[in-house]
Amino acid sequence: MSTTLLKKETLERKWYVIDAAGKPLGRTAVAAANLLRGKHKVDFTPNVDCGDNVIIINTDKAVLTGKKPEQKKYYRVSGWIGGLKETNARDMMAARSDYAMELAVKGMLPKNTLGKSALTRLHLYKGAEHPHAAQKPEVWNLD
Repeated sequence: MSTTLLKKETLERKWYVIDAAGKPLGRTAVAAANLLRGKHKVDFTPNVDCGDNVIIINTDKAVLTGKKPEQKKYYRVSGWIGGLKETNARDMMAARSDYAMELAVKGMLPKNTLGKSALTRLHLYKGAEHPHAAQKPEVWNLD
């Protein structure tokens, strides 16, 4: 049995739109990470950056299930002694829902140059409008 490996020169990238309104944050992030990696393609090659471009709209309407709005914490460090800051998920989703989605997708990508280049193809918007209509993105359903 022979294995076909994808060449970077023959790669063609598509654009996908994911609507996060009413969907769980983690489920939306999983779908976006799989599209960014290219795992939905027949000729997926793990060591080649063969993923597509992903647009996530309505990130402010994504939901957190269970007790996550109160119990989940986001941490950041200022670099000073005692400079650890924490924010719960409810406040993060209210203030910076696009950043919370970006952190969720970033955690699901590989921690190397493939993951970093895949994250550059992620476009996040709080509202329903996005400026990428010229690329003719396809709608990706999470169901």
